[in-house]
Amino acid sequence: MMKVMTNMIKTVQMTIDETLLEQVDSTSDRLGISRSAFIREALQQAMERIRVAELERKHAAGYARKPVEPGEFDVWEAEQAWGQP
Repeated sequence: MMKVMTNMIKTVQMTIDETLLEQVDSTSDRLGISRSAFIREALQQAMERIRVAELERKHAAGYARKPVEPGEFDVWEAEQAWGQP
């Protein structure tokens, strides 16, 4: 779970459909946290998923621009230890 910087928290107004709000309230009650805390954590997790997806996209784009050459990493094979005796 990510830490929230409490000195930077702002109040925001948002629109949410009634069914989703009931689910959020029910879940946050079950978890023993406030609605705001639940939504904050959900947003933080969504932001992290987006960040990771962007990094993965950049990684894939990099390999598309410069694919691995056959034998490029062979020099490291002797360095790998897979628990073999």
